[in-house]
Amino acid sequence: MDEQALLGLNPNADADFRQRALAYFEQLKISQDAWQVCAEALAQSIYSDDHIKFFCFQVLEHQIKFKYSELTEVQQQLIRETLITWLQAQMLNPQPEKTFIRNKAAQVFALLFVTEYLTKWPKFFFDILSVVDLNPRGVDMYLRILMAVDAELVDRDVVHTSEEARRNTLLKDTMREQCIPSLVESWYQILQNYQYNNSELTCQCLEVVGAYVSWIDLSLIANERFINMLLGHMSVEVLREEACDCLFEIVNKGMDPIDKTKLVESLCQVLQSAGLFSIDQEDDVDFLARFSKLVNGMGQALIASWTKLIKNGDMKSAQDTLQAIEAKVSLMLQLLIHEDDDISSNIIGFCYDYLHILKQLSALSDQQKANVEGEDEAMFVEYRKQLKLLLDRLAQVSPELLLASVRRVFNTTLQNWQTTRFMEVEVAIRLLYMLAEALPVSHGAHFSGDVTKATALQDMMRTLVTSGVSAYQHTSVTLEFFETVVRYEKFFAVEPQHIPTVLMAFLDHRGLRHTSPKVRSRTAYLFSRFVKSLNKQMNPFIEDVLNRIQDLLELSPPENGYQALLSSDDQLFIYETAGVLIVNSEYSAERKQALMRNLLTPLMEKFKVLLEKLMMAQDEDRQMALADCLNHAVGFASRTSKAFSNKQTVKQCGCSEVYLDCLQTFLPALSCPLQKEVLRSGVRTFLHRMIICLEEEVLPFIPSASEHMLKDCEAKDLQEFIPLINQITAKFKTQVSPFLQQMFMPLLRAIFEVLLLPAEENDQSAALEKQMLRRSYFAFLQTVTGSGMSEVIANQGAENVERVLFTVIQGAVDYPDPIAQKTCFIILSKLVELWGGKDGPVGFADFVYKHIVPACFLAPLKQTFDLADAQTVLVCIIFFFAFTLIAMWQTEGKKNNGHVVLMVDLSYKENTLFFLNGVVVWLLFTCCSTVFCSSPMLKIKLENCRFENLTLTCITCKLTLSESERIGSSSLGCLGFSCDR
Repeated sequence: MDEQALLGLNPNADADFRQRALAYFEQLKISQDAWQVCAEALAQSIYSDDHIKFFCFQVLEHQIKFKYSELTEVQQQLIRETLITWLQAQMLNPQPEKTFIRNKAAQVFALLFVTEYLTKWPKFFFDILSVVDLNPRGVDMYLRILMAVDAELVDRDVVHTSEEARRNTLLKDTMREQCIPSLVESWYQILQNYQYNNSELTCQCLEVVGAYVSWIDLSLIANERFINMLLGHMSVEVLREEACDCLFEIVNKGMDPIDKTKLVESLCQVLQSAGLFSIDQEDDVDFLARFSKLVNGMGQALIASWTKLIKNGDMKSAQDTLQAIEAKVSLMLQLLIHEDDDISSNIIGFCYDYLHILKQLSALSDQQKANVEGEDEAMFVEYRKQLKLLLDRLAQVSPELLLASVRRVFNTTLQNWQTTRFMEVEVAIRLLYMLAEALPVSHGAHFSGDVTKATALQDMMRTLVTSGVSAYQHTSVTLEFFETVVRYEKFFAVEPQHIPTVLMAFLDHRGLRHTSPKVRSRTAYLFSRFVKSLNKQMNPFIEDVLNRIQDLLELSPPENGYQALLSSDDQLFIYETAGVLIVNSEYSAERKQALMRNLLTPLMEKFKVLLEKLMMAQDEDRQMALADCLNHAVGFASRTSKAFSNKQTVKQCGCSEVYLDCLQTFLPALSCPLQKEVLRSGVRTFLHRMIICLEEEVLPFIPSASEHMLKDCEAKDLQEFIPLINQITAKFKTQVSPFLQQMFMPLLRAIFEVLLLPAEENDQSAALEKQMLRRSYFAFLQTVTGSGMSEVIANQGAENVERVLFTVIQGAVDYPDPIAQKTCFIILSKLVELWGGKDGPVGFADFVYKHIVPACFLAPLKQTFDLADAQTVLVCIIFFFAFTLIAMWQTEGKKNNGHVVLMVDLSYKENTLFFLNGVVVWLLFTCCSTVFCSSPMLKIKLENCRFENLTLTCITCKLTLSESERIGSSSLGCLGFSCDR
């Protein structure tokens, strides 16, 4: 490549170099083979400069988009291999690629998909999945590629030609037929594996599910396991917004009206039982905006079902649906009158559709008449909604006119804000706020680039912060002020002299000390965002701010009777803000350590006092109050650690010692016999954070903490403790091998003891707890084996090893739980891979042939195994069966000329998958769109069978093969055989 021209790709390059780079790009586009140079650069990672990598992807993108048909078969294969090689490298690189490179790569993959999927690359998704597996970086790219493919096929903002529209329809039809069930299963596995330890990937996956659910079979998503997982995400702070959006897309999908009503009602029942309908107790307005959208979708879906049922004459079902609608009106009105405009505007569709229903009814009940009174509120919200639409449309027609108009209204109003009605002042500030969406820019850079626009916004922001309007005596104006200064935080990089003015507004009676609890709560969150965004510009004010928020950091014991200004949830933001101020400061490590100690020492001191009081408390209510207060103290300390990104930062700040002191202070709570669930939960969460921040320094505390958490524990305690051990195991691996070997059997004994406890036959709650604990147990074994520490199991003694192996076999065969079965087969496959050779434990080879291989056959024969469920069949038979046997072949295949000989004694079982007397059976497994082309032939020899002259019948396709027919010449798309006798 022209190295001089590539210098112009740097954003800081001068105009001449940039012009040369642009000319070079045009030259490469018309060149016949220049793209191959770019392909080689990407495949071999020749360049480390991000802009050159992006440039290479642009060249490939142009080649695929406009000149792909001109390439030979060999050249097209080279492009496929280049992308797969680049994808493989992502799992090995020490640092992930920048986001803009990953997005561009995903776009190139998507372009190649639409070009080749129907003809030359039908295994596109399977090839990608085989590369990425469950590697976090690989999963990230896989999800980005899925979103890029969806954008190519479905994005309604892109105008497609009629030919492209026909092609996209054919692509979607083919995907539905060949790979969508497998893709859906991969999404489920990603959500299950990363929901507790990688919120970013989980949110990405939820976004993918929400995007695809509009055009795939809804039953693949709207089923018990997916819905239960999504509902579980609704209670996780970092996941619930994306989970809301995903549930909205599911509800929005077209369905039979009666089925839609049942789906919505079941969702509402679970959401209500989880406390999500208690709007007044929820302070996160971002989540409430998404939740309002979901409720709006559910309400409109019910109304659409009611309309269809009325039209079909099904009056009974229509009445049931109307009752379901009426039950949601109270929640709808709570959201409608919320102070935040985003929340109230999102519910407006449900409001209008409900009013439209009431107009069609011959007579209204008293409750329905009361509901109509909310119409005026709906009108006001609709006005503001229309105002935003007007701004957006005007911005498209004439952004200059919009800017001038808003500037005029804003300046006129704020010149006389003291004598102007609050609604007009609020709208004026709101107009400034909405300009950011009407005139969007990259990364919030409103104060650079276009001079006219930047100057106008700068003038309005200067007026906003200097006019004194933050002192207006109305909560809506106050909140609008703080929302706007946080939205335009980059203004303070241009005019930092205004930072003290805004800080004081946050810190005094206008913000954190406002008379309204809602204002204080929202301000706590906005203040945290404001401080984070300013970063180094906060240096001159750090100690002053820390002094001013000192009283807001106080832990309020339950007995003082003092009503704190902030709730404990709000205080979390203040503690996080304090941590950010200290960590991002330019102070020396010694000074940072002193400030962090000043911040956390009062928490540690009060924690010790409160723990002593709890130990002596007799009244259960007082015990609960003290335990909650102790839990808050641990949570506050944990929240300050969010300012750190890794151990190096902690060490640079000299704060390791402070957090180690916190650990020593908090761990004694684990031995407290009172309110164990609350205390253990808080300390366990703190340990999760310290493993990330302190790394190896936390290891000395783990054995003692584990010992206490395993005492007198219940199913839920163990279920929440195991992820901590999994995190330690996956992170430190062989470093914690001695600890794992020591606590392995005590942990397992605690698990087995809880699982064996008797329970009422109809106690669904106890049954669910045991099921979840069983899953956690298998997940623990999977983590141990997957982290390369199978010796932890092997060193437990032959009797214990055998017991563990039998529990895995039992999980794979006996429990009607596809999730547990999947985990068990992965464990077995990994153990075969690790122990299948000469180094495995004595007797393991016999165990493989006597127990693991029969398990592969016996699992689908259980009465609880639902062959009508395609996902269960695909996951639990084909993938696991083939994967396990292939792993065994990889270990022993070379011993028998490339074939693995499985000697299976099936004489003890009459109802067995195969009956064939002394005949060697050859099978090539194929099913649906999944073809194990790379797998060897599997040679299965069955002994001690008691029948002769049998006929084999496929249990799926009913194909019959007599004994005299040799199956070696056939390629069968079947799942198994049964004996006709």
